Amino acid sequence: MDNDLTLRIANHPSYKELKAKRTSFGLRLTLAMMVVYYGFVLLVAFNKPLLATRLGDGVTTYAMPIGFGVIIFTIIITAIYVRRANREYDDLAEQISKAVLK
Repeated sequence: MDNDLTLRIANHPSYKELKAKRTSFGLRLTLAMMVVYYGFVLLVAFNKPLLATRLGDGVTTYAMPIGFGVIIFTIIITAIYVRRANREYDDLAEQISKAVLK
């Protein structure tokens, strides 16, 4: 890549805005995922009797739906990020591309 082009992109205000928004949102989603995931791990480590409690008369325990919830949460926050990236970040990237390549 051309050094001049790299500098124009790095110095463009929309690029700085894109970088800040993407980083901030990514960190918030990462923090949320870490809280959910490590919360589950800590629950496994420190409250096994709760997780071993059966739901009704079957063999399913509380651990199964909670673990499934962690997986579903991961899918949901991934979808949230993709949706925002497609709506907001792609538009900003397109603006930067058009402005810099003139």
